[in-house]
This record gives sequence, structure tokens and C-alpha cells, in this order.
Amino acid sequence: MDWDWDYFWDSIPVLLEGLLVTVELTVLGSLVAYVLGLVFALVRRARIPVLSQAMYLFIELVRSTPLLIQVFIVFYLLWPALDIRPSAFLTGVIALGIHYATYTSEVYRAGIDAVPKGQWEAARALSLPRTRVWTGIVLPQAVPRVLPALGNYMISMFKETPLLLAIGVLDVLNRAKEQGAETFRVIEPYTLAGILFLLVSYPSSILVRRLERRVGQL
Repeated sequence: MDWDWDYFWDSIPVLLEGLLVTVELTVLGSLVAYVLGLVFALVRRARIPVLSQAMYLFIELVRSTPLLIQVFIVFYLLWPALDIRPSAFLTGVIALGIHYATYTSEVYRAGIDAVPKGQWEAARALSLPRTRVWTGIVLPQAVPRVLPALGNYMISMFKETPLLLAIGVLDVLNRAKEQGAETFRVIEPYTLAGILFLLVSYPSSILVRRLERRVGQL
């Protein structure tokens, strides 16, 4: 099949619409993952054994099952059981966020464990309130250490948004698939989708590596 430059350029507006959806899913899903991941990590460290163990089992369950299956369960089983019907986009954000929160929780936990024991001992010696210990001492030291890992998970999430086609979300890759199905030409739209992914992912990877070096200097 010959390359058609006119078709390639004509595909750009359609795929840019899909790219916007991909970016929105990634940003919103990452925010959910970062917040929930921290909550999960704190619950894991809770002094309530039953709660901590339940959170551990939930994290392992989510980490051990494919994201695609989780998307299906949320959209086709959970929402109908609750008698609610959020949009496919919102479902995608929630599913991505929860899935990656189980990974970011372990990242947060590693960052918290990396805080020197002397800091904990000094806080106890000063009889600081537990909330003050976490917000003023532990988290300000732990979170900067884990930012590169959180950035890597955002990049990974960006490349997994095509799975949401299962519930009807048209990101950039699925826009390319739809475009190719309509015209029976797939080379140009898929190539363009790959270029768009590269244009977003590669600079993001460079920023994460620079952040890793900056954190390493702390």
C-alpha cells in the first residue's frame, strides 16, 4: 500500500482530539492514583491490624489481575449493582486511578521507610502530635524521594489508555483504529498515533530522568 501524505495530514485533527482524551485520562487518573496511593500506604501502616491486613489483600488482588478485567468489572458489574451509570470516561479515570494506586502505595511506603529512624525518634522525644509528625517531618522527606517513580507510573498509564476502548473510550490509538476502519487505510493513522505517543512520552521520560538525578543529589 502506497503512503498517502494527504491522508496523513488529514488524519491529524482527528487524532489530536484522541490525544487530548489520552492526556486528560492520564492526568486525572494519575491524580487519583497519587492521592489514593498515599491513603493506601498510610492505611497499611495503621495500628489497626485488621484494617492494615484488609488493605494489603486489596492491593495484592488489584496488582494480581489485569487492568482490562478491572475496567470490565467496574463498568459492567459494579455500576449496575450500585444502580449508577457514570460515563465511560469517568469510569476509565477511576479504574486507572485505583489500579495504579496499588503500585504508587508501595512507592510511598518505600519512601516513608527511607526516612531516617532518627527523625522518628526525635519526633517522639519532642512529644509531637502524630499528625504533626507525618505532615511536618515524614511526608516532606518521603514524597520528594518517590517523585521519579510516580512520574514513571504516569508515563506507563499514558500508554495503557487504549485498553479503555473496551468500554467505548476513544483515545488517540483507538481514534487511529477507527480512522483506519473507515477508510481501509491503517498505516498513516497508526504511524501518526505512534508519533504522537512518542512526542509526549519521550520528553516526559527525559524530565523523569532529570528528576531522578536531582533527587539523587538530595
